[in-house]
Amino acid sequence: MNLFQRFRYTVEADLHHLFDKKEQKNPIAMLNQYIREAEKQTEQTGKLLERQGQLKEKLEQEYKENADLLAKRESQLALAKSSGEQDLIDFATDEVTAYSARNLTLQASIEASTREYFELERKFETMKHKIKDMKVRQLQLMGKENVTRAHHQMDGMIAKNNKTNFEDLEAYIDKLAYQIDKDHELTTFEARLAELEKKAVEESSPLLIENK
Repeated sequence: MNLFQRFRYTVEADLHHLFDKKEQKNPIAMLNQYIREAEKQTEQTGKLLERQGQLKEKLEQEYKENADLLAKRESQLALAKSSGEQDLIDFATDEVTAYSARNLTLQASIEASTREYFELERKFETMKHKIKDMKVRQLQLMGKENVTRAHHQMDGMIAKNNKTNFEDLEAYIDKLAYQIDKDHELTTFEARLAELEKKAVEESSPLLIENK
């Protein structure tokens, strides 16, 4: 291993270590980055797939044009043979040979291009499924993170170190309840005393009339 390769592997190892640390610290952020990168690569693959389809169409067009020219030259060769003109026979024969060879080459290229296109298309669909799976995983992680955060806040509220807060709150509620009960009791006593005063006045009223 030369110096450049060792340097490259060292840098890659350091980067992997850095990404591992970042992933442990904030896994959702790293997952978001992975998804963005995967979407970018999938988009690039889609463009290559589209270009491969265009190249396949061009090969098919070339094959059709070549097949038409081959048929034309074969017809001309037959005419040349019937005329007996050797120079025309030789020219037409060479043309038929060239177009026939090109036909075979184009056929092989189209078959290979078709296989490659379908292989790229299959991988492209697989990549899109992978991105969908990662997005589902992203939602799952976000849900777990949200639940964990909610539990953390709730646990903080009911933890022992916050017991004083709850005791103060309960004491305040007890104080309010006591004050309400006391006010109600005073009101009841005052009403009863007023009722006694009213009865006393009513009972004393006939005696005042008799004395007069």
